[in-house]
Amino acid sequence: MPIFKTLAFVANHPLNRERRARAIFDLFKWQIGSRLVPGEVLFKWINGSRIIVRRGEAGVTGNLYCGLHEFEDMAYLLHVLSPEDLFVDVGANVGSYTILACAARGARGYCFEPVPATFVRLLDNLRVNDLEDRVIALNIGLSDRNGELQFTSDEDTTNHIVGENESAAGTIRVQVRPLDEVLEDQSPSVIKIDVEGFETAVIEGAAKTLASSSLHSVVMELNGSGERYGFDEDRIVEKMKSLGFAAYRYDPFKRELSALAGDRSRTGNTLFVRDPQLVNQRLEHTAKIQLGIYWL
Repeated sequence: MPIFKTLAFVANHPLNRERRARAIFDLFKWQIGSRLVPGEVLFKWINGSRIIVRRGEAGVTGNLYCGLHEFEDMAYLLHVLSPEDLFVDVGANVGSYTILACAARGARGYCFEPVPATFVRLLDNLRVNDLEDRVIALNIGLSDRNGELQFTSDEDTTNHIVGENESAAGTIRVQVRPLDEVLEDQSPSVIKIDVEGFETAVIEGAAKTLASSSLHSVVMELNGSGERYGFDEDRIVEKMKSLGFAAYRYDPFKRELSALAGDRSRTGNTLFVRDPQLVNQRLEHTAKIQLGIYWL
């Protein structure tokens, strides 16, 4: 992320409204310090969780600057999950969402990260949170069938399956499997899917899982990236509707769901909820969590 775009993101982040100057100071402190003394930093995060921060990992450093990089979706996990739940993280990267769900909230987890170098960093983050017994981590991708697909490997949070007409350097072959086959009889409560446009194939391989009555929420990235594979993301919305899900926006300060006009977000993740009554009960009764100067 270019520095001016990063500055705007940090300054306007909801958790930095009352501490903009401090947040920008922390940004430059990290940018300068990580160059002068390169290496890993173990960042104490939320509810005793920890995450390893390395220079260049945009998705992780956003948590360092702002508390929660993707504020609404990450806060939703913190408010809706409990230790009895199973959380599934598809496209886990180095594990930010898995750490929130399984270390900060105590849920069980499955996480999938196809790029081997990133998967090693994911395992490191699970290890520092003592999550090896609560989380099953798999170095594979997900699709609608078994096989192998070609992935980019040097694009950090935007690594993706190489499209048919796409030219990319540093690609790797990775095993892919359907989610239904991997989970077998496991029944998740919440799934996060962030696969840079390949969501259509992932949900086609997860028909049984998506139909499970235990599943009340799906956080899915729908930002138009599916076009690289010829996928129409409006059809994903229709599929989710047919399974009883509706699109919502979440306000962490008020702990309120509101129906999303247009059926999906067109700038990032979309939250799909199938049982808003159950979710609202959880949102009402989950203990508050301290995030910087806020208690949410």
